[in-house]
Amino acid sequence: MKKITIFTSLLLCISQLTFAQKSDSPYEWDWTRDGIWTGVGLGASAGGLLLIQNKKDITEEELQEILANQDNINFLDEWAVGNDSEDANMISDIPFALSFATPFVLLFDDETNDHTGQILGLYLESLATTAGMYTITAGLVNRSRPYVYSEDVDLGRRLRNNGQRSFYSGHVAATATATFFAAKVFSDFNPDASGKAWVWTGAAVLPAAVGYFRLEAGQHFLTDVLLGYGLGAVTGYFVPELHKKKNENVTLYPSAGVNRMTGDAYKGMALRVTF
Repeated sequence: MKKITIFTSLLLCISQLTFAQKSDSPYEWDWTRDGIWTGVGLGASAGGLLLIQNKKDITEEELQEILANQDNINFLDEWAVGNDSEDANMISDIPFALSFATPFVLLFDDETNDHTGQILGLYLESLATTAGMYTITAGLVNRSRPYVYSEDVDLGRRLRNNGQRSFYSGHVAATATATFFAAKVFSDFNPDASGKAWVWTGAAVLPAAVGYFRLEAGQHFLTDVLLGYGLGAVTGYFVPELHKKKNENVTLYPSAGVNRMTGDAYKGMALRVTF
């Protein structure tokens, strides 16, 4: 996840240089609000990374205690115990890396390429939010990865602190953030596009593929993957949603007066629609 923090810092520089707006955008950006939001996310990421780095390795006695409690693993996760596929681990990095590029495909869309800076700013904010939540959680929570339970894995690897970061899947969370962000932004700029169903399908499949390979690699349990998927998808979707402009063409306001035809007084609410 260090790569995510570096990547988001780079995006911040890019967004500051390209924050030009020409045609209408469905989003609004506030430098104070969003600067604080993004800064908090990046700060939390840095703090979380320090917590992760300072995690201690476990002892052989602690490993034996973990193995003794293996029967307490819930039924959703127990089938992944002992998984350890290096091939799956390497394959999972491919869709993970590709996912970060998905929002840049929006630059080829005529409706979005006039708002490159704004979109990059929102993307940075989304990734910073996900990275902050993940790193803090991974730094504070100890949960053994599935491969820790395998007798075929080198003892030194089983004892290292990295083996205690199963909860939750940062790979899946970051991938879902990127793909759902791209699908959401495309849909908001192109509400009538005929291919939206395919865009959302791709957004859902890519993090699911990462999750599958992370399970096979013995890096996470199913509940870790599901939580990472959910948090990432929610962040990728709702960061743009929370920045959508209010409909200023529709105004609802109280109204009172006297009916000129009957002379009766009235009170109520009026709806004004401006075209």
